Amino acid sequence: MRAGNDAKLALRIFTREQHTISRKNISKAALRVLYRLNEAGYNAYLVGGAVRDLLLGGHPKDFDVATNATPDQVKKLFRNCRLIGRRFRLAHVVYGNEIIEVATFRGTSDEESEGDRHIVDGRIVRDNVWGSIEEDALRRDFRVNAMYYDISDFSVRDYVGGMQDLQNRVLHLIGDAATRYREDPVRMLRAVRLAAKLDFRIDPSASAPFAELGPLLSSVAPARLFDESLKMFLAGYGRKSFRMLEECGLLKFMFPATARALKRGDKPLRLLIEHGLENTDARIAEGKSVTPAFLFAVLLWGEVRDLAHTWVTQGKDANDAWARAAVHVVSEQCQRVAIPRRFTITMEEIWSLQPRFEQIQRKKVFRLLTHPRFRAAFDFLLLRAAESPAIGELGQWWAHAQQLPHESLAAALPLHHSNAAGEAAEPARASAPRKRKRRRKPAAGKSGTA
Repeated sequence: MRAGNDAKLALRIFTREQHTISRKNISKAALRVLYRLNEAGYNAYLVGGAVRDLLLGGHPKDFDVATNATPDQVKKLFRNCRLIGRRFRLAHVVYGNEIIEVATFRGTSDEESEGDRHIVDGRIVRDNVWGSIEEDALRRDFRVNAMYYDISDFSVRDYVGGMQDLQNRVLHLIGDAATRYREDPVRMLRAVRLAAKLDFRIDPSASAPFAELGPLLSSVAPARLFDESLKMFLAGYGRKSFRMLEECGLLKFMFPATARALKRGDKPLRLLIEHGLENTDARIAEGKSVTPAFLFAVLLWGEVRDLAHTWVTQGKDANDAWARAAVHVVSEQCQRVAIPRRFTITMEEIWSLQPRFEQIQRKKVFRLLTHPRFRAAFDFLLLRAAESPAIGELGQWWAHAQQLPHESLAAALPLHHSNAAGEAAEPARASAPRKRKRRRKPAAGKSGTA
């Protein structure tokens, strides 16, 4: 057993009659992998989140397999297999659009073990040491993720008390929490994400180190934190994840600008973020598409808005102030969470269009209505309604303007700038346009000069 992991093994086997997992709820691809490994003489188990979710009555999206076969042995069994990973060597067995991830049991000690493990300052940077199923259970992060569904007899093997934690709806980390978080700081985020997803509580033994070890998240690759952010906020439980992230004191390590703005007591911003995440959760529940760009635009809005307003007050050009504020905030954020450029471009457009909603002038209104990001920017404007009554009225104005025919809207709009929120709550009804007088053509044969 590895030093620092003081978890105790106490195997409990739940027979087919003692648990609720049915093969009907396991993907056919995963079953094919399990059966082929088993028929070839290897141990094969469904493991991790799939077992946990099946026991809770859910429908897992991913199915992972654990086995005593090495990655090379797995590859020999499956023609549709590719080996991936340097830090953790894995086998991916591909069936159409579905990928079954097959992992060899991980070991807990370097002594007399074949493989390669490299640890730097307590962090595991490479880990390809194979072991037994008991050792593999100790290497899992949470007890609820360390249960194994055995395809040979359809039983569930529980080595560390995961079934009890499912019943108590609590998350316990396996082993010494501080040691496990130092091995991989992202486990702190996984604790928050799992608690939000499953509606579980995090045991104090697992949450106590957050305050001390939260800064370790700054050493995690920003691209990896981007992936973790998507799992937290774009999986249908984003609002709950955000609340837990803030309550656990980890928000400032992921989104420092957001944490600063909320710490200033910005209630409208909090409402905007809560409503934005709530709307995203609702769209996911309805099977509608969502984009990370809108989510990150919501999370970072407070700092962008405040910076832009400061620079405009100082006399800087408004367009330049908004552009500079966007670049500044995005640049800072990408040092923590690497948001891809294709999303930051959309974010910057959503932000830059916000002041243009206040420019109620015929040409500018129609130009904005045809902008490719108009719909996203307008939805963002509606979220900002809590900022002030004027913003709320502005949102109503634009909502009504979109319903008017082109000619009616054009007739109702002034040629020069006016403030929609201050001068009119909605576009006025357009009067009939005046008919132009036709210029008479000169009679045939007559000259245009006297």
